[in-house]
Amino acid sequence: MYDPPLTQRSATALARAIREGEVSSREVLEAHVELCRRYQPRTGALAVERFEAARREADAADARIASREGGELPVLLGVPCTIKESFALEGMPNCAGLLARRDHRAERTAPTAQRLIDAGAIPLGLTNISELTMWIESENRVYGRSSNPYDSSRAAGGSSGGEGAAVGSGASPFGLGSDIGGSIRIPAFFCGVFGHKPSNGLVPHTGSYPIPHGESKRLLGFGPLARRAEDLMPVLRILSGPDGADPLVTGEPRLGDPASVSLEGLRVLISESAFVQPIRRELLAARERAAGALAAAGARLERVRLPKMRLAGEAYLAALSDGGNASLAEILEQEGEDPRTLRAAVRRGGPHTTPLKVFLLLEQANRLSSPRRLGKAIAWGRAYAREIAETIGDGVLLHPPLADVAPRHGRTHGRLYMTQPMAVFNLAAVPVTEVPLGLGARGLPLGVQVAAAPGRDHVSIAVALELERVFGGWVPPNP
Repeated sequence: MYDPPLTQRSATALARAIREGEVSSREVLEAHVELCRRYQPRTGALAVERFEAARREADAADARIASREGGELPVLLGVPCTIKESFALEGMPNCAGLLARRDHRAERTAPTAQRLIDAGAIPLGLTNISELTMWIESENRVYGRSSNPYDSSRAAGGSSGGEGAAVGSGASPFGLGSDIGGSIRIPAFFCGVFGHKPSNGLVPHTGSYPIPHGESKRLLGFGPLARRAEDLMPVLRILSGPDGADPLVTGEPRLGDPASVSLEGLRVLISESAFVQPIRRELLAARERAAGALAAAGARLERVRLPKMRLAGEAYLAALSDGGNASLAEILEQEGEDPRTLRAAVRRGGPHTTPLKVFLLLEQANRLSSPRRLGKAIAWGRAYAREIAETIGDGVLLHPPLADVAPRHGRTHGRLYMTQPMAVFNLAAVPVTEVPLGLGARGLPLGVQVAAAPGRDHVSIAVALELERVFGGWVPPNP
């Protein structure tokens, strides 16, 4: 029987092996630290490491297992993970790549990160992001740039790009990311791993920076990236539930079981007439292979035209810009930058990356729009969300992740339309799982998005598990 290396196993399998004494937490940790160190010059995945603290925590986990003190052991006891730098971890940087905030240290740990720690997970460090989490390339003036583990000349994605690179290189079994326009799913796609944007109202937003407000909060989801699909639901269960602070998360979470989902007779929709850019043939072919695998398992395939997806851009941008008192300009002002002029913020050689400058200019342009037009766009987006949920119903929708595979660095700047295949699902407020489907002709990951109706996260994850079984899921990059 094949026994995979520690750095290729799921977090669930590692936790079981540690509990049963097959391997120690310290051995698992050192294997991942070694891979972190090997890949860091190539990927720049980690913004901040905490290896020495992690070693102490691994030793403590091993001692706890040896003594069996404290009753039932936490489900992820002794398993390493990574966390996006925009999540607060007590005593560690929490600047979201903003130069003016680089000396800030978190006073308390975000509930989501704390829940992982309480479940026994051991953070290896904080991973790199795009400046203020605002773009699909993870680069900023504090930590530099993250690169793709399969080709360092290409982007790792964003804004959770460091997470994608860490998990995609095998240096972390799973990580915590955020997604307001594809920020979990794009890095997962580019780096060949699984990523899940959950249903709204499951995971609290407390303890992240910048703090979402207004309609933009409805777009945002916090969830896992993982090298193995079997970790998605266990991690999502850990993350979910009210924290007493986020008003959108109330009551106990109702999460189904992927094992209860039968693919026999499952309605699988294949989107058509939904794209603002032509989709690369190998991505469409990968989706067809995925659909064929589900049909072989008994699913019912149905092609559906979704032309409204091509019109969703204005509604998405209206929702994104509706941040109450948390506009980008005001965030920069709060961090000590001059609020009187935009020129200083966008000047050549200034403290900000090109994508953030583009968003600052876009924000200024949005202020010229009438409140009535913005209100109509937001209302259109909410109606669209209801329509998409009704269209998917009790099935799933297979949708390309983006128009092309991971691009070379700098090729995405100013091209807001690139995120359309991902951002439409933030606007629709539905759960989506990004599923890897092997490598393409250029040795870069292929993938497909699997969207379900709100509250049916377990269905899209069940489909991900089947596609991993058929196609193998994550492919470790060459060292």
